[in-house]
Amino acid sequence: MKRILKKIFIKSIYYSGLPYLFREIVLRKKVIIIMLHNPGPDTGELLFKWLLKKYNIISLNQYIDYRNGKATLPAKPLIITMDDGHIGNYDLLPLIKSLQIPVTIFLCSGLINTRRHYWFKYYELLTDSDVLKMVPNNKRLEYLAKSGYYPEKEFPDPQALTKEQIMEMKEYVNFQSHTVSHPCLNRCTDAESWKEISDSKLQLETEYNLAINAIAYPNGDFTEREITYAKKAEYTCGLTVGYGYNGKNTSLYKLKRCSVNDNESVELLAIKATGIWSYLFLLFKKIPQLMFYNVTFSTRKLMRILILILPGMEDLVFS
Repeated sequence: MKRILKKIFIKSIYYSGLPYLFREIVLRKKVIIIMLHNPGPDTGELLFKWLLKKYNIISLNQYIDYRNGKATLPAKPLIITMDDGHIGNYDLLPLIKSLQIPVTIFLCSGLINTRRHYWFKYYELLTDSDVLKMVPNNKRLEYLAKSGYYPEKEFPDPQALTKEQIMEMKEYVNFQSHTVSHPCLNRCTDAESWKEISDSKLQLETEYNLAINAIAYPNGDFTEREITYAKKAEYTCGLTVGYGYNGKNTSLYKLKRCSVNDNESVELLAIKATGIWSYLFLLFKKIPQLMFYNVTFSTRKLMRILILILPGMEDLVFS
């Protein structure tokens, strides 16, 4: 019943004309950045073709040039980004080439060209990975190790793009940094945060000959410390998952993005791209304004977070 009601709610907003009004009037001079992760070719084709009809898709670098007074922007500009560098992104290359659309993919330098797995994809098989996004980084690593995972562990099949795939794609795709191993940076020590931010840029530039000028903060988590480190490492911008749009005065190190699910319907994509979806959730207080984009609190999650950070309570975590 909830699923049916949600579909009815989505369609009612879509056909109300609100997305059109937002897109054509409110957001006409704003820059929308959408964030995907690993959409399949069929979904990618559906979403990309719809976006091409409704927006002028620009590159991230064009927006940076615009902010530096070196370029102009069309009306209704939109930037497509994908996080993590999943191996499935390679299957989108024919579509990207045929549609001739600029896409930015943020890579985890310590996972690409390896058979290492993303920690959050491994841990979610055991319990709720959102829990480990809310605890200190050393605790996260400690409990992952107890569950059989460690950052350098190799698995039978890769989850991230290979070097050969990246080399083939880089003529058509703008590759940028998503740290080394995808920790939540605000849960890291100073040394850990700096290493993740600086080493990723260095590795991608030296080992893949990529021009790295942007970083997407994993999980959207960052503090002023991460901005300082990004500037020190000579990034020109940083991308968050904060709700909103981007204009002339948006901090280049706090660029906002609209999170879009990899299997999104066109109706919900239209609503999310205009920001209406996030606004409605905030309005009805379904998601606290200070929460991360993919972490929703519940009593169960809160208890598990508390258990994780309390010494001597480890066994309760996996009960």
